[in-house]
Amino acid sequence: MPLRLAPFTFYMPPVPSLILLGAVYTSAVAGGSISAILLSIPGAPGSIATLLDGYPMSKKGQAQEALYTTFVSSLVGGVVGALALVFLTPPMARFSLQFGPSELFWTTVFGITVIAGLSSGAMVKGLFGGVLGLLLSCIGECPITGEERFVFHYVLSAGIAIVPALIGLFAVPQVVGMMEDAHVIFDKLRVQAKKGVLCQVIKNHAKYLRTLTVGSVFGTIIGVIPGAGAQVAGLMCYDQVKKMDKNPERFGSGDPEGVCASECANNATVAPACIPLLTLSIPGSPTAAVLLGGLLIQGMMPGPDLFTKHADVTYPFIIGMFLAQFFMFFFGIIASRYTHFVSNVPNYMMFAAVMVLCIFGAYCLQGSYEDVIIMFGLGVLMLLFSKLGFPSAPIVLGIILGPLAEQNFLRGVMIANTDVGVWNYFFSGGINLTLIALSVISLLWAIRSEIKYMRRMKKAAETAQASAQ
Repeated sequence: MPLRLAPFTFYMPPVPSLILLGAVYTSAVAGGSISAILLSIPGAPGSIATLLDGYPMSKKGQAQEALYTTFVSSLVGGVVGALALVFLTPPMARFSLQFGPSELFWTTVFGITVIAGLSSGAMVKGLFGGVLGLLLSCIGECPITGEERFVFHYVLSAGIAIVPALIGLFAVPQVVGMMEDAHVIFDKLRVQAKKGVLCQVIKNHAKYLRTLTVGSVFGTIIGVIPGAGAQVAGLMCYDQVKKMDKNPERFGSGDPEGVCASECANNATVAPACIPLLTLSIPGSPTAAVLLGGLLIQGMMPGPDLFTKHADVTYPFIIGMFLAQFFMFFFGIIASRYTHFVSNVPNYMMFAAVMVLCIFGAYCLQGSYEDVIIMFGLGVLMLLFSKLGFPSAPIVLGIILGPLAEQNFLRGVMIANTDVGVWNYFFSGGINLTLIALSVISLLWAIRSEIKYMRRMKKAAETAQASAQ
């Protein structure tokens, strides 16, 4: 969304233009959860983890509670991230400099291990989906050599972009599901506005102190790391909170704490992504790169001069990022009060409107009809896979993390071959070893949780069979 508004800033004064882009960035990350919760279609990549519990809550008639949870958690994470931008910019900028290609590669590997924990009871299918996503991410030109891979049709020459993939894998199967029930009202998501829900949600957040802490820390750290973004933070935090819980099976079945974990983390990345941008000219996320363009449009180069010569612009922008969290919360809560209007739309109207928006969203990314074709192709593929019980989240995660892993691995190999060698480059250094250890622990923990889950299911089936006899 900030990309679409960037041209409007050409003739605006510096302070309002940057505050506009920052506020839209903040609101878009949180606002993507609305369609994720109501329709199981993420409005932004950062909302992928939100729908895992948000949509099941909607099906239970708790859409309003899920949306309130989204914006309360987003406010907490966003304020923590904004405070980090205000008070921790110099040390966190130095921290971001510690991440070269090897550290970024292992960070991505750590994110890939999340795939194993996204599908309780179907880990093999989840891993298969993740591998498929990684393979799909290789389609197109190699980011380092420019070689074409797996391009058997001109439509694939530019590769698979994240937004068309996200729309195709999540939205198209959902729209087909609406078409199958076109004659009925959207009963499974029917919800009426209720009083006192917001106060109850705020009280519940007092019980989620650990989740809010983990989400804020994950979001702040991942936001500073160049290139990671909100989608990585949301999924990684969701996975870690699930692993730390005594009853991880409740996640994915409509638990508000799952929504809290995802939304707190992905909104905590927003302001910290501006730290390497303002100090080092390195965007912490793809959307932060648009803010870099906004600075350059105004004739300002990121670096120390921003905090000295251009302090009259930089500090109002930082304050604006802080205040934007509260405006996002205020308007988000107002919007959440009227979810029942969307929920009660007949299916035959809903699927038509959603499909038009899907085509519009896929096309507008690059103004390319090829993206629309890719969207429908992945949608048909996911429709077949969903019938076999394969989840879509691991496939999307593979598509998102694949390019990051490949680019940083190839860059690391090029650097290592001119100096210490590949082994020493990738398997030395405190950050590398820490990330490797975390990746191994995360994978083993997911396998352990899957074994325990299967044993419980087997025991429950045996108990049910014995009682039936």
